[in-house]
Formats: sequence, structure tokens, C-alpha cells
Amino acid sequence: MKPSNNSSIITGFILLGFPCPREGQVLLFVLFSAVYLLTLMGNGSIICAVHWDQRLHTPMYILLANFSFLEIWYVTSTVPNMLANFLSDTKVISFSGCFLQFYFFFSLGSTECFFLAVMAFDRYLAICWPLHYPIVMTSRICTHLVVSCWVLGFLWFLIPIVIISQMSFCGSRIIDHFLCDTGPLLALTCKKAPLVEFVFSTLSPLPLIILFLFIMGSYALVLRAVLKVPSAAGRRKAFSTCGAHLSVVSLFYGSVMIMYVSPAPKHETGMQKIVTLFYSIVTPLLNPVIYSLRNKDMKHALQKFLGI
Repeated sequence: MKPSNNSSIITGFILLGFPCPREGQVLLFVLFSAVYLLTLMGNGSIICAVHWDQRLHTPMYILLANFSFLEIWYVTSTVPNMLANFLSDTKVISFSGCFLQFYFFFSLGSTECFFLAVMAFDRYLAICWPLHYPIVMTSRICTHLVVSCWVLGFLWFLIPIVIISQMSFCGSRIIDHFLCDTGPLLALTCKKAPLVEFVFSTLSPLPLIILFLFIMGSYALVLRAVLKVPSAAGRRKAFSTCGAHLSVVSLFYGSVMIMYVSPAPKHETGMQKIVTLFYSIVTPLLNPVIYSLRNKDMKHALQKFLGI
């Protein structure tokens, strides 16, 4: 990357985050530290509960444990740097640090999309094809699906991040955001790159839309099958499990699609930060609560693990 003459003193980008007086920065540090710790504890508890309770060694809970593991890393890709920025006077992030954060943030987000699709497919098989489920969803197939989610997620943005990291950046290098996002980075390039912008504008929404349609299609078939179940208890259990999954899908996809798939060409900076904050930090915090409260087996396992 070639630094411009008027900004050669700066050794990286400046992440403004949430501009406010020093007292406000300290208050935000305390707030987001608490949110981060709760997210780690909530998702970590699910991983431990699934690991220690033999009854939860089934594909659905193995996928859930992996999903919780993913959420821990997803929130870790942004929050620690954000916390450091709250207490920093310069708020500088190095070029390599910015692009690494960009790559891991988007790769982990992509991996989450694939995991949600696999979890929807798992519920479809379990409810629509219960007799075939043990044959199709074996532990080996489950492992292959988990590995595929991670590999595909991390390959998704590999080429675009290499391209954008080789571009030249001019001007103030100030990013009015709390993380290195696509729009703010492309806005700081010395020369406009329509091809790169086209790659990002198509690469981000297209797989999102395809996976979202796949998830909605799976749950539509699940809903049709559940409504045919004669037992009221069976219907309640199926609705409870799928309801938790759909809640997570709605929270994550709803905010992500507002950000990257919405027809509006640009979002206000404040709105951009709030929406990004929601799907990158609030959703990982809420996921353990949604899954544990809506699932009796998970509640029992968590109670046993925590000694309640």
C-alpha cells in the first residue's frame, strides 16, 4: 500500500468508533466489557453443556455447540479492539490489523450464514424424514458439514480482501465506524475502483440471499410437516426447537440484509453503526438465551453443568 504525501505520518487508519467525551468513552468501555463477558459466558456454557452431557451428543446439539464456538470468535473479532479504542487517545489501527479484522469479521459472518443453513437442513431432515434421519445425518456427515461451513466461510472473502489490501489510500484515513467495514474502506481509496465495488456489492448479497431462501424453504417444509403431526406435545416440541432457530435467523439475517442487501445505496453513519452493532454484538449475546430458554434438554444440561 502506498501512503499519500499528506498523510504519511499516520501508520494506519483511525477508527472513530462512538465519538463522545472521555467519561462517555469510559462508560461505553464498561458497558461493552460486560456485554463481551456475558457473550463469552453464555456461549461457553452451551459448549460445555453439550460436551459434558452425553444425551446432547446428537447432530443438532453438536451443530449448536459449534455455532456457539463461532459466536465467541465472531464477537472477539471486533469487541477487544473496540474496547482498546475507547481508552485510546489516537484510536489508530494498523493497516495489517485493519485488514485482518476485516477478513476475520466477514469470514466469521459468512461462516455463520452457512451454519444457520446447515442447522435448518438438520431440522428439515429430523422432522420431515425422521426414519431416514439417523442414516443420513451420521456423525461423519455432521463433521463434514461443520468443516465445510468453516472452509466455505473463510474462502468467501479471501480474494476480495487481497484485492482491497493492495489498493492505495489517501486523505485523512479516518474511518467513521467502530470496525473496518467495506464501505468506509472503499471510500478512502485514492482512485475509485468500480470493479472492486461491483465484486463487493454482488459477492456480499448474493450468497446471503441464496442461503436465506434455502433456510426459509427448509422451515416452510418443516412447518407443513409439523402441522400434520397428530400429537399436540409433538407439535409443541417441534415448534419450540424450530422457533429458537427461526428467532436467531431473523435477528441475524434481518440486520445483515438491512445493511448489505437493502436497495438504499448508502446508510447514514449512525444507522450503519447501530445495525452493525446489532448483528455483530447483540445477536451473539442473545443466541444462548434464545436456545437455552426455548429448549428443555438444553435447560436441564445447563442446570446440571452450572450445578443449579
